[in-house]
Amino acid sequence: MDGKIYIAYGKDAKEMTLSLLERANIKDRIPKGARIALKPNLVVAKPAAEGATTHTGILEALIEYLYQHGHRQIAIMESAWVGERTERAFDLCGYNKLSEKYGVPLYDLKKDRTIDIDTPIGKMSVARRVTEVDYLINLPVLKGHCQTRMTCALKNLKGCLPDREKRRFHGLGLHRPIAALAAALKPALTIVDSICGDLNFEEGGTPIQTNRILLGEDMVQLDAYGCHLMGIDVHAVEYIPLAEKYGAGKMEFREGDIIQINRPGLTEEYTRASGLVRRLIRNVQQRDACSPCFGNLVHALYRLEQEGTSFTGPIAIGQGWQGKAFNGIGIGRCCDGAAKQLAGCPPSAEDIKRALLAGK
Repeated sequence: MDGKIYIAYGKDAKEMTLSLLERANIKDRIPKGARIALKPNLVVAKPAAEGATTHTGILEALIEYLYQHGHRQIAIMESAWVGERTERAFDLCGYNKLSEKYGVPLYDLKKDRTIDIDTPIGKMSVARRVTEVDYLINLPVLKGHCQTRMTCALKNLKGCLPDREKRRFHGLGLHRPIAALAAALKPALTIVDSICGDLNFEEGGTPIQTNRILLGEDMVQLDAYGCHLMGIDVHAVEYIPLAEKYGAGKMEFREGDIIQINRPGLTEEYTRASGLVRRLIRNVQQRDACSPCFGNLVHALYRLEQEGTSFTGPIAIGQGWQGKAFNGIGIGRCCDGAAKQLAGCPPSAEDIKRALLAGK
């Protein structure tokens, strides 16, 4: 795939994932007869709509695609975080029904035997089953995190550890062991659930609708691009440059590396938004905005607040502003009549942050 990141927009996770798999021609990347593991993010027992866990539609698409191309040795493997039962997460997140429907086994890695593996910073104990597969597919959620600012592909691999090793990671400072584990396990494929990842907390509760799914083979590149989408300085998430240093992948991405296979669609009004989000968007005049564009604006406003600044001027966003004058800053290519405009379809949160700071 030569360092490409494919992006699909929409509201049907299964359909979006199938489109990505076909467009990237993943069938030609998987060895014949491979033992395949799907590793979602089920950190807590909460529905995907809360912004913390992987939508089952992504796995449905993967399983059907793999079956269609002759791959039958498929399993779903995960362990919830310390203090949560993985079986409970499997049940509440819809994975038991998924397993029954497709005949794909679920493995709770908390109950698996462990094996010590070599990493760039020494031995680590991981679930044995993960080391016995031929093709590991990482299925993280792009979301905020209270300790590391964001979590996506690299950090999702913590679910391959026994609880005692997860605890040890925190004692080691999280960043170095996360990067080292990624370099050791190196999944073959990563599909990122960026449908409604949480704004700032790995447990969910403040989902931000962006209605997109990303596909790529380089976890480090995907995490770096995820920071770009969320308006976070990649160097502020220490495990990403560390993972590059340890050989897990490359942070660099260029405009030509990003392949949008379709266009974003309209978002619903944020009428049920949390108090935090309502406060962030109090100066935003939204008219038929697309989900990724509006979601990226929310992320940008939140990151500015985190960094001790804010933008209090009027902001326009959405297709309803096309050709209309607006005395303020317009976000996205549709706001062509604004006094100041940031073009892009959609612009990233990082670009929006810069534009808002310049427009103060």
